[in-house]
Amino acid sequence: MTPITEVEGRRLSLSNLEKVLYPATGFTKGEVLHYYATTADVLLPHLRDRPVSFLRYPDGPGGEVFFTKNVPPGTPGWVATAEVARSVGPARMVLVQDLPSLMWAANLVAEFHTHQWVAQAPGAADRLVLDLDPGSPATVVECCEVALWLRERLAADGVEALVKTSGSKGLHLVAGVRGASSAEVSEYAKGLAAAAERAMPGLALHRMTRRLRGGKVFVDWSQNAARKTTAAPYTLRARAAPWVSAPVTWGEVEGCRGPAELAFTAGDLAGRIREYGDLLAPLLDPDRAGVLPVR
Repeated sequence: MTPITEVEGRRLSLSNLEKVLYPATGFTKGEVLHYYATTADVLLPHLRDRPVSFLRYPDGPGGEVFFTKNVPPGTPGWVATAEVARSVGPARMVLVQDLPSLMWAANLVAEFHTHQWVAQAPGAADRLVLDLDPGSPATVVECCEVALWLRERLAADGVEALVKTSGSKGLHLVAGVRGASSAEVSEYAKGLAAAAERAMPGLALHRMTRRLRGGKVFVDWSQNAARKTTAAPYTLRARAAPWVSAPVTWGEVEGCRGPAELAFTAGDLAGRIREYGDLLAPLLDPDRAGVLPVR
């Protein structure tokens, strides 16, 4: 029998709670739901009003993994949705606005990916993101070096950069911005990535050519395009263990000497949230958003 629970007045069917989703650690679906319930206070503000794409892995990372962008069949009527323009015409996407919606979505077993704009203003980017992706043998340690350079470069333009782990191998630099379109933010981000490559030619790379990536950090600026999405803060990832895209301090970035120092699983987050609160909270303050020097 599928358990029925009530969350803030909404009835939810939660299935297969004992199912092991991460065999490497024995982490179950019930633990996935518990993780999202206990991080909701810091996670929800970063999801709210942003159309969400789900990278689903209902049988764990070793099973079928697929993206869901449109509203999934069977979505409850009380889950908010938004119409989103696409090249083939408008589509509807889910908005995770509250705890019941979050728990319904978590029951699908999915990573949460969001756009760099909100549904009310799809023409205006309010986030800049740079995905630092290391090519072996480079690791997150090299990503930290590139991240520190980019932080200073952004600060020179009046933009406050924050940082989180990707939940995979690298880092995400994120910043609140205003007054620019997605296309303008993309162009600015591409310029930053190219400047990083010029400054650190043996370390940073802005070109997407895969054969060039060995031992370097690819500064992926392309996720600022209006149609692209990036893994949200605090989302679990479809990896061998329940790794999380976890906000980190700049002190942790400066002091990183090995990949294990910036690798966090679901079990690490409760303590980090108690200690730091939401390290990405400045993103939620429009008064701290930077104005990019775009034409």
